[in-house]
Amino acid sequence: MRIRALTLDLDDTLWPVLPALERADRDLDAYLRQHFPDVARAWPIPAMRALRAEVAADRTDLAHDFTAQRYITMQRAFAACGIEQAPLDTLWEIYFSARNSVELYPDSLPALERITRRWPIASLTNGNADLERIGIRGHFAHHVCARDTGIAKPDARIFTLAAERLGFAPDEILHVGDDPELDVVGARDAGMRTAWINRGRHPWPGALGSAPDLDLRDMTALAHWLEASDTASA
Repeated sequence: MRIRALTLDLDDTLWPVLPALERADRDLDAYLRQHFPDVARAWPIPAMRALRAEVAADRTDLAHDFTAQRYITMQRAFAACGIEQAPLDTLWEIYFSARNSVELYPDSLPALERITRRWPIASLTNGNADLERIGIRGHFAHHVCARDTGIAKPDARIFTLAAERLGFAPDEILHVGDDPELDVVGARDAGMRTAWINRGRHPWPGALGSAPDLDLRDMTALAHWLEASDTASA
């Protein structure tokens, strides 16, 4: 297959997201304990996470917008404590800053530098990672996220939109991601080629249909494959 461009997932593909999310919860809790102790006592981290899950279940219309879900969660937590005017923007900035303090996998940045010398990349994510804050925006030709488009993976339409932004047909694009369903199945349904970044070397879940075109250990393996494939087809 001749690849002319890539779409690339972010969380758990280029960095582990859980440490950043846990840090964000701790930083927000620390702020609440200092400035709003009643809210902190009523909504310790486990309770706040449960409330966040409740909001997600209640507001399925916002399944594509994690930011809006977070705002509603904080608003509900404060309202339950009798505080109608919650400092939502301040709370969000505390959370968002920590959420974007990610540590890339050691292979991610060197591989990105190799790949972007020869192929344009569009990030394609359901999350709310900020490429500018993380410091890697310059490696991406486009940034496509569920919040902005109103469509979340694995819906094929968000992949099609990314292909349109890149200016190539779906079958000329390789989508790269860690999630078998959100990334591989979604991209496959959109007519893209697929690469599964399978750091844990898990077996492909057969219930999801045909395996991805590529099953790779990390981003270094992706860069190797792309360079070798491009040389062979030249």
